[in-house]
Amino acid sequence: MAIVRSATRSDVPAVAEVLARAFQDDPVSIWMWPDPEERRRGLPRAFGAFTRYHHLALGGVELAADGGAGAVGAALWDPPDRWKQSRWTQLRMVPALLRSFGRRIDVARTVGETMEASHPEEPHWYLNTIGTDPTARGAGHGQALMRSRLDRVDAEHAPAYLESSKESNIPYYQRFGFEVTGEITVPGGGPTLWAMWREAQ
Repeated sequence: MAIVRSATRSDVPAVAEVLARAFQDDPVSIWMWPDPEERRRGLPRAFGAFTRYHHLALGGVELAADGGAGAVGAALWDPPDRWKQSRWTQLRMVPALLRSFGRRIDVARTVGETMEASHPEEPHWYLNTIGTDPTARGAGHGQALMRSRLDRVDAEHAPAYLESSKESNIPYYQRFGFEVTGEITVPGGGPTLWAMWREAQ
C-alpha cells in the first residue's frame, strides 16, 4: 500500500508526470490532444500549471509514494468554495497553458467552461483529478489517495463532487459513496463526463 502525504512545491514535477501518465488514454485528454506525441508533451505541462498555480496553494494536493518507486499516484482536491480559479490565477497560468495546448487552447477552454457551467453551487470538496501510474494500478494506491482526503471530508461532514471522464470508472467511485447526478457533454462532438456527488457523511 502506498504512503500518502501532502505534496510540496518541490513535488510538483512528480505530481505532473504521474498524472500525465495516468491520463494518456483518457477520453478528455485525447479530445484536447488528438496527436499522441503532443499529448505526451502537453499533459505534464498542463498538470504542472494547474497544480503549481491553483491546487497547491489550497492544500489539496496529495501524493502516493511506494518505497523506492517514487510517485505512483496523485490527487488534486479543492476545499469548499475554492474550486474556481481566480482571475489572477488564470492570468499567471496563461504562458504555461499556451505551451501545453498550443493551437488546441480553444478546445481546452471549451472543456473547462463546459465543466464549470455544470458545477454544483452547494459548498463541497471537489476532487478535480485523481490518477495512478498505469504500471502501478490495482495495488490500492488510488484507494489510499481517496481515503486520505475523504477521511477529512467526513470529519467536516461535508459533501464532495467529481467528474468521471470514463464511464467504466463510475462503479469505482460508487464504492466510495459517489453517485451519478448527470452527464456533461463537451460541445462539438466532444466526450461525455459523468457528474458524481457524495452526500455529507
